[in-house]
Amino acid sequence: MVLVYYFYLMNDKLIWKSITEKIKAWGHELGFDEIGISDINLNQTKKSYHEWLKAGFQGEMHYLEKHKDIKFDPTQLVPKTLTVISVRLNYFPQKENTLKILQDKNRAYISRYTLGRDYHKVIRGKLKALTKKLKEEIKDISFDSRVFTDSAPVLEVELAEKAGLGWRGKHTLLLNKENGSWFFLGEIYTTLPLVIDEKKSNHCGTCSACIDVCPTKAIIAPYKLDANKCISYLTIEFKGSIPIEYRKPIGNRIYGCDDCQLVCPWNKYGKITKEKDFNTRHNLDNLSLIDSFKISEQEFKKIFNGSAILRIGYNQWLRNVAVSLGNAPKSDKVIKVLQSRLKDTTKLVQEHILWAINQHQN
Repeated sequence: MVLVYYFYLMNDKLIWKSITEKIKAWGHELGFDEIGISDINLNQTKKSYHEWLKAGFQGEMHYLEKHKDIKFDPTQLVPKTLTVISVRLNYFPQKENTLKILQDKNRAYISRYTLGRDYHKVIRGKLKALTKKLKEEIKDISFDSRVFTDSAPVLEVELAEKAGLGWRGKHTLLLNKENGSWFFLGEIYTTLPLVIDEKKSNHCGTCSACIDVCPTKAIIAPYKLDANKCISYLTIEFKGSIPIEYRKPIGNRIYGCDDCQLVCPWNKYGKITKEKDFNTRHNLDNLSLIDSFKISEQEFKKIFNGSAILRIGYNQWLRNVAVSLGNAPKSDKVIKVLQSRLKDTTKLVQEHILWAINQHQN
C-alpha cells in the first residue's frame, strides 16, 4: 500500500502543480525576484561548449575543463535528479553614479555585483531556506536536493534559460525582458517531478551594442566570448602579468567590467535591488585610485571580509590598481604613490607599477 500511495503521489500532476506554485511563492517570500523550473536535458549546448573549450577561450580557467561532462548531466551531482529550480535575484545597488565613476579616470571602478556582500553566501542561504521549507511541507515524500550558486560544474545560464527566466544575450549573460541582466542566479537540483516552465524567446534582434562597446573586443561574435581578452577575466580570474595590449583599454576598472551591461537597451528596465546585503559597503562606489593603492594588506582583508573581492588577494588588487593608475591623468602625485610601493611588493606588482610610471613620464 505504501508503494502504491508513493507511486500515486509521484504521478499526480495536480499535486505537483500545486507544490510547484508553492515553491515559487516561498521563493518570493525569501526575497528571490523570480523562480522557474526546468528539466535536466542540456545536450543541445554540449557541442558548442566543447568547441569553445577547444578554441582555448576559457583562458586559464582550467576548472571549466576539469568537470566538463558533469555539467551536462545533473544526475552526476545529485543521483536521480528530475528537475532544477532556478532562481533570480537582482543586485544593482543604484543607477546615478555608475557612468560618472567609469568616466572619472581618477576614481576606481568596481563591478556593480561586488559592491555589497558576497553573493555566494546570500543566495546559498536563501536556497537552503527554500529547501528546508519544501522538506517541511511535503513530509510524506522522500527526495534529495542540493543547492548551487556559481559554485560547482553547473550550467546556470542554460538552466535559467530553460526555466523561462530569460534568454542568453549576445554578451553571453542572461537577459530578462522586465529586468535586464543585473541579477544573480542560483539553482536547486531535486529529485521531485515539478512542473516545468516554458522557455522564453530571444529578444536581442539586430542589436550589437554590447559587442561594439567592449573595450578589448572580447565578444568576438554574437554569443561567443574570448575570456582571454575580457577585462573581468583579466582583473579577477587571471593571476599573471596582464598583456600590454589590454592595459590601456582597462582604464580605471580595477575589478571586473560592466560595459556590455551598461549599454544594453534591456537594462533600462533593470530594477534596484531590494536585498540589503547588496547595498554598497565601505564607500566602494566612491573610491579614488590613489586611496585604493594606499590600502594596506591588513586593511584589504578587513574591508573586503565577506566580499567576493577578497578572493583575488592583495597582490592582485595592487596589480589591477597599478594598471589603472597608469591610465589616470598624468600627475607627479600619482608617480609618487606608485614609487612608494616599488620596494615592498612582489615582482609581478613591480612590473605593473613600472609600466604605470612609464605612462606618466612619456
